[in-house]
Parts: sequence; C-alpha cells; structure tokens
Amino acid sequence: MAWTIFSVPTGKRTELDAVLKDDLVSRQSQKIRDAGAMGGPADQTYVLVEGSTEGVQRARDLLGPVGTVLPAAEAETLHQRFRDEEDAASAGMGLFFTEE
Repeated sequence: MAWTIFSVPTGKRTELDAVLKDDLVSRQSQKIRDAGAMGGPADQTYVLVEGSTEGVQRARDLLGPVGTVLPAAEAETLHQRFRDEEDAASAGMGLFFTEE
C-alpha cells in the first residue's frame, strides 16, 4: 500500500481540509495528528495518506503547495508511530469486548 506523510502549518488548516475533500484523496485512508503531540513542531499538523498509488500521488500533488513531504527517515519513524497508535487502539477495543 502506498503512503505519504506531510507536515502542514497549523494556519493552513482550511487549505488542508479542502485538499482532503478531493474526490480521489477522500477515498484514501487519512490520519491527521497535531505534530506537537507526536514530538514534532507545535505549529505543524502531520497528515498521513495511505491507499492506492494514484490516490497517494494525487494527495502529494495537492498537498505540495500546502505543506512539505517529510524526509524518508523521519516519515518512516512517524509512519511506525501511526501504526503503533492504531495497534494500541485495536488492542484496547479487544479488551473492551472480551468477556471475563
């Protein structure tokens, strides 16, 4: 599955929301997190887009003027943190529905 992570200034939230509503981009998996909460700059927002190659490329094209693609090493580390967060949430839901 293709993916990309952008860092977008918090002040450009309106432009970010417009990009994420694009027909193709909106059909991809999107995760938006405050960068400060994930150890990044407090005035930035991280945006992870995962999905088809075409959808991720469209997101890259549209997000380019709004933010910046994270360097590969930083993006890999952050992508792992997004996955760990999702796994922890899934594990928590499993505990919620487990009978004792």
